[in-house]
Amino acid sequence: SELGPEDTSKNIVEIIFHSSWLKKQSPVCKIDRILKVHNTQKTITKFEEYRDSIKAKATNLSKKHPRCIADGNELLRFHCTTFVCSLGLNGSSNLCNSTSQCNVCSIIKHGFKLSGGDGILTTATSGKAHDKASSVLEVSGCESDERRAMLVCRVIAGRVKKNMEGGSNGVEECDSVSAGDVGAYSNLDELYV
Repeated sequence: SELGPEDTSKNIVEIIFHSSWLKKQSPVCKIDRILKVHNTQKTITKFEEYRDSIKAKATNLSKKHPRCIADGNELLRFHCTTFVCSLGLNGSSNLCNSTSQCNVCSIIKHGFKLSGGDGILTTATSGKAHDKASSVLEVSGCESDERRAMLVCRVIAGRVKKNMEGGSNGVEECDSVSAGDVGAYSNLDELYV
């Protein structure tokens, strides 16, 4: 459903979206509409069960992970993708039937698809998510003006392994992996869950 001007959630999402672009650049995207995905009870239950399993694992480890014990290390993350339909336009809340071409409807309908076993890429900022989507579009030869949807996702990161920590020899088991590019963004800017 579309969030209207009277909805405080809309203002919060807009602030988070705009504030996460680097100071030297203003958002190159215009927000047309903000939609809220109403997950099924089954999806919510799976999310909560996964969080509980991460919390339980963290409680039993010799090395303590306070954030994991508290809430599974739940983070608010961004994922940018493309869409081809009119979802949300004029109050439309119907998902399209072109899920093979419309990535946002595919994600809403079927969940995220893992690509190459790397996990699902999420970013700490909307600006970085936009940049990553732009580079993927360039590589795949898509038009740069293709319409995009910015998904704001609650993610259970659990124990995060920094990509720079090398292979699995002697490294503690982890629940997600940080791509770890050091730069203008945070150290967990790119996170595969």
